[in-house]
Amino acid sequence: MNLSKILHINGNKYPDRDALLFGEQRVTYRQWNEQADHLAHHLQQKGIQRGDRVVLMMPNLPDFAILYFAILRAGGVVVPINVQFSRDEVAYILEDCQARGMFVHEKLFPSVAELAKLQPSRFYVKTGPAEGGWESLGDWKSSPPLGNAPRFDPMTLTEEDEVDVLYTSGTTGRPKGVRFSHRSLLTVGTMIAIEFEINLESRILHMMPLSHSAPLHLMFVSAVIVGASHVFYPAFTPEMLLRLTEQERITHFFGAPVAYLLSMQEPNFPETDLSSSKYWVYGGAPLSKDQADAIADAFGKEKMVCVYGLTEAGPSGTLMHHRDHHEKSGSIGRRGALFTEIEIVDEQDQPCPTGQIGEIRLRGEGTMLGYLNRPEETAQTLKKGWVYSGDLAFRDQDGFFWIVDRKKDVIITGGVNVYPKEVEDALNSHPGVQEAAVVGLPHPTWGETVTAFMAPKPGANPLDEDGWLKEIRRFLAGKIAEFKIPRRVKIVSGLPRNASGKILKHRLKEIGTEADSYV
Repeated sequence: MNLSKILHINGNKYPDRDALLFGEQRVTYRQWNEQADHLAHHLQQKGIQRGDRVVLMMPNLPDFAILYFAILRAGGVVVPINVQFSRDEVAYILEDCQARGMFVHEKLFPSVAELAKLQPSRFYVKTGPAEGGWESLGDWKSSPPLGNAPRFDPMTLTEEDEVDVLYTSGTTGRPKGVRFSHRSLLTVGTMIAIEFEINLESRILHMMPLSHSAPLHLMFVSAVIVGASHVFYPAFTPEMLLRLTEQERITHFFGAPVAYLLSMQEPNFPETDLSSSKYWVYGGAPLSKDQADAIADAFGKEKMVCVYGLTEAGPSGTLMHHRDHHEKSGSIGRRGALFTEIEIVDEQDQPCPTGQIGEIRLRGEGTMLGYLNRPEETAQTLKKGWVYSGDLAFRDQDGFFWIVDRKKDVIITGGVNVYPKEVEDALNSHPGVQEAAVVGLPHPTWGETVTAFMAPKPGANPLDEDGWLKEIRRFLAGKIAEFKIPRRVKIVSGLPRNASGKILKHRLKEIGTEADSYV
């Protein structure tokens, strides 16, 4: 079995069923299958062969779904990339994956227009009119392919064939390409369909970027497998999350925690009809217990599910239903999701006893094939079938996993370890703090000093940075050890995040290193 075959089957089984929805645009499963087949023929005329990679820089729109399957049907491998990437980042990925071609949406075109001049041997296609060495996707759609080259039979693809390459979000350094097989996606898609009861009647809202593993591999692929309806919107806004859920009768949505935190603040939140929802799924960034409780209380703890995983694992990992374990809010659950094993191990790869901090590792059929062009890093992350997450955690006496922090984010000050998440959770419980992030900045004596970046809530006491430093030191006294309390504070209007909602701590460190005026 392979993903292209699944779309072919569903095109025959559910020909008139709504598949792709955006505003007034409605594409049935038959039309999706036929359009993917038509564009696949064009791709083969461009010389795409089995295993060739094609970059897809497209927001969450029906064209993303059509092109994704067109590339697969031509025998190619999809490389979906973040729509916020700069020209240089896109150029790097084109070379790193040795892409044979690229598709881009016309609204993103100005940032990458000159790329066609760098490597003329590639094909370049955009939505809208052709220009500057770029062909028009509309022309491809409206015209028959030329020539009589033999067609690739997508049914010959196996589960071992490569299906896509996802580039990590690049929170530190250059993004890495993570390679996946059809088996990986079929595994994690089936996992989510079963765990979250996604079926033929489901309506999935795609607002988080489909260039990321959870929105793409979990929500998109699971909906394809069962023949559910996909509702698209190009980017997340809290207002549109509420509006589309009500108008389109959405049953499932995955979002970063910040998506829920922002939506709760919308003035019309209490009046919005969200009754169609079966599952509100969140993951991708850690939450304090107070934040997790607030989200579950607002959206309904009987519908809220926390998922934990990482791109390299498919993503597969753990999940926790708030309806079953509301008292454990802030945890990531106590079991691996379907088909997934999870352990916490020490530096010698031995299982950690209850309460001891170690590194999470995951194992299952959904894990990556490896990093593209990076055998040494693959060997460091993927060992004997286990994916080492880089996340530090412990397991409590009831078997629940609690994330402590990223291994690389641990602050060492005066030879003592400080876990930023613990400090962040304490800071976020302050009534005047909207959000906070903690990093270690260089210190000539202590090695690193604990530094807090904070965004106050609207209407909070208008303190300057010196005033906030005194306030949080007062507030945190007795809540956490004195050596963990921040020595520096930087007030910001909001924390820098990538498209999946993760805080860019390397950017905070850059800002903190550049600034010498704050306390």
